[in-house]
Amino acid sequence: MPTETRTTCPYCGVGCGVIATAADDGKVSIKGDPDHPANFGRLCSKGTALAETIDLDGRLMTPEIAGRPAGWDAALDLVAEKFSQAIAEHGPDSVAFYVSGQLLTEDYYVANKLMKGFIGSANIDTNSRLCMASSVAGHRRGFGADTVPGTYEDLELADLIVLTGSNLAWCHPVLYQRIAAARARRPTMKIVVIDPRRTMTCDIADLHLAVRPDGDMALFNGLLAHLARSPVLDQNYIGAHTNGFVEAFAAASSLSMADLIEATGLPAMQIREFFALFERTEKTVTCYSQGVNQSSIGTDKVNAIINCHLATGRIGRPGMGPFSLTGQPNAMGGREVGGLANMLAAHMEIENPDHRDRVRRFWNAPTMAERPGLKAVEMFQAVADGRIKALWIMSTNPVVSMPDADAVKAAIAACPFVVVSDIVRDTDTTKLAHVLLPATGWGEKDGTVTNSERRISRQRAFLPPPGDARPDWWQLAEVGRRMGFAEAFAFASPAAIFAEHAALSGFENDGVRDFDIGAYGDIDDPGFATLKPFQWPQPAGTGPQETRFFADGRFYHVDGKARFVAVDADVPVRTSADFPLALNTGRVRDHWHSLTRTGKSARLSSHLAEPFVEIHPDDAANLGISDADLVRIESPHGHIIVRALLTARQARGGVFVPMHWTDEFSARARVDTLLPSITDPVSGQPASKHGAVAARRFAAGAYGFAVSAVKPSGLDATYWALARAEGGWRVELAFDAPLSDIEAWCHTHFVLPDAAQSLGYSDRASGEARIAFFDGAALLLALFLAPDPVSVSRNWAIGQLSEPHADSRTRFAVVAGRPGAGRSDPGATVCSCFSVGVNQIVSAVRGGCGTVEAIGETLYAGTNCGSCRAEIRGIIDGCQVAAAE
Repeated sequence: MPTETRTTCPYCGVGCGVIATAADDGKVSIKGDPDHPANFGRLCSKGTALAETIDLDGRLMTPEIAGRPAGWDAALDLVAEKFSQAIAEHGPDSVAFYVSGQLLTEDYYVANKLMKGFIGSANIDTNSRLCMASSVAGHRRGFGADTVPGTYEDLELADLIVLTGSNLAWCHPVLYQRIAAARARRPTMKIVVIDPRRTMTCDIADLHLAVRPDGDMALFNGLLAHLARSPVLDQNYIGAHTNGFVEAFAAASSLSMADLIEATGLPAMQIREFFALFERTEKTVTCYSQGVNQSSIGTDKVNAIINCHLATGRIGRPGMGPFSLTGQPNAMGGREVGGLANMLAAHMEIENPDHRDRVRRFWNAPTMAERPGLKAVEMFQAVADGRIKALWIMSTNPVVSMPDADAVKAAIAACPFVVVSDIVRDTDTTKLAHVLLPATGWGEKDGTVTNSERRISRQRAFLPPPGDARPDWWQLAEVGRRMGFAEAFAFASPAAIFAEHAALSGFENDGVRDFDIGAYGDIDDPGFATLKPFQWPQPAGTGPQETRFFADGRFYHVDGKARFVAVDADVPVRTSADFPLALNTGRVRDHWHSLTRTGKSARLSSHLAEPFVEIHPDDAANLGISDADLVRIESPHGHIIVRALLTARQARGGVFVPMHWTDEFSARARVDTLLPSITDPVSGQPASKHGAVAARRFAAGAYGFAVSAVKPSGLDATYWALARAEGGWRVELAFDAPLSDIEAWCHTHFVLPDAAQSLGYSDRASGEARIAFFDGAALLLALFLAPDPVSVSRNWAIGQLSEPHADSRTRFAVVAGRPGAGRSDPGATVCSCFSVGVNQIVSAVRGGCGTVEAIGETLYAGTNCGSCRAEIRGIIDGCQVAAAE
């Protein structure tokens, strides 16, 4: 009988509930959990495709030492020995852990306990430093604790939602759909989007403020000054529950309208419209994400937002408050157990001697860390200069994701001892490890995660661990035992870890700390197995309840009051004559981080299959760049080569490049190689949204596109980008010069049987050449070459991998690169959930479908996760404009 398992999605911080059904034949199907309060059954395209990402292809299945298989005892003994040796010879600060928001809370807890309480260093930091550390720092400065005040319900209760630095439609699609549905029920709701790009989120915006990079702090400073002069300033709330208003207002009021226009790049009319909307709308929620956090002034931005809500008393009540949207599935859980180098477990402060003593006594720890450790950028700088002798990297790929990524790569390569725990055998980072430890992945892991609204949910296993893979918490506990701390790390299950974590949260708390889940301090394995999603806090002796913070005016500073923070609105200048374009990085709709999971899904790769740069058509024209050209983007730190995507959604003077592509999927597209190691001075978060680059057309001697039934290897093209496709793989190519022997090149890079039959042609006049290989009726490989970017329909060519080609007509059609008579071309994918292409949508519009809803009824496109609805609306509008001309 099929078995259903309620678990949680491993992607963004929305924390959607998932039901995984495992059939008797081992096949897994995925659907949204209708009872989970985060998503009520909704899933985005990535969540819907989870079953397509759990195969064992490329999995790390056994421990390895120096690239050779080893047993667990040998590997763990070596890790413990090398870390102990470094500590004995160079002190505890000579070792470090770099962990991940992909870890479960139980993994995070054990890692934090081992490093801070028993090794005696705080050199444990997380890739969550790269996405939400500024939010943590802003919360702590404003509230006295890292507290998210509201709940997702507030997004549906608000009369005004301000989305700043958040492409919600693509990065948190289920929340976007909740807001869109709420607005459909209540059309008076207003939505403002503050973003340099006109992203797909703007589809539901009443007002899009295309602010200059980092100009949003000046905008919120100007808003505070406006509110202070308006009738909605809540002087009673300010006087009773806050400190620092006078100083914050003085800093904000120094900006004239001319200053605001200069700093933000916005017209005065739009600025006034935004200020008036905020002023007259009591129920206002301001959501912010990476566009705010990933900045050298990110913490100040967070406090500028909080200042506006404190000034109006709009915090902690239904439908109002500042709301930080986390990027990773368990960034919040990591914060709760002290996963950051400058925090202690249970939201306690490492700088506070009373907090350190409390945690030390609870853990019975021999050598508590006494000062903050190295934050992520600092950590890899310490690896580079030799201060760190032993480094353990868990569930993350810093060679791709860290700024100045080539320098990080060189640092890891030179480190005396590197351990990497991962589920994937070959990543840019695993290649540099002395010891590889196979971890369990989603579907095999068992524990908890916390989402952006403080809701703790279970992630449950429904698959057996493959090979010798083991949970991260088990690996850490085993190393702790081998280092001489057996009693402290005698955990038998994740339930035991969660119980200890919960007990610590309630230890000597009595309501003085925000994070308290003491009600679960004695939970056992059966109770953990059936644990339902709940919001914290839940102190001992209480039951689950939906909670908001700060409506009563009680905060977590010593005096119980919030703090206004005076912030400087100066916008940092990054660009120069040599590097005149502002670089912005981020996610695309259907991919996640460095493609180790979503890169397995052909469906998710069909929407955007290669790395690209969004650039305004006017900027492109000035640079001699045409649509689909290759572009070389360079900074003082390196260069990448990506495809040009010309769009007016990108403001002039800036470019956007996604963060996902690695050396496993492309020749040179690791965008973080371009970014300097500039960080926020308070939070240590890198400025990933505002770099300085130059761009120019990359003039290739020949271009290519290939579809193949097998994965190519050792590609020697100047440019290549590889992606999964239905029935095989797709590859974009570019060469310095035309290939002299096309058939030989194919045999070098693709596994083709000797008996394979080839069919092709070349045209010296046009420079085009095409070749296809068949094995019986099966297409093995088709390669299309041209002097300009290849114009073959990608989706049609990919579809030929699954079609029979027993007769010469269909084989000639493959080589010709176009459908035969009576065959249709779906065009580029728009809806990944139902694999609907642009040509199909255009055809439906011409057939009378004039609305997104009509397209959904006809083609199903846009009816699942809804992330493509803005694109569908754009296609409809384009068709209607063309028809009117």
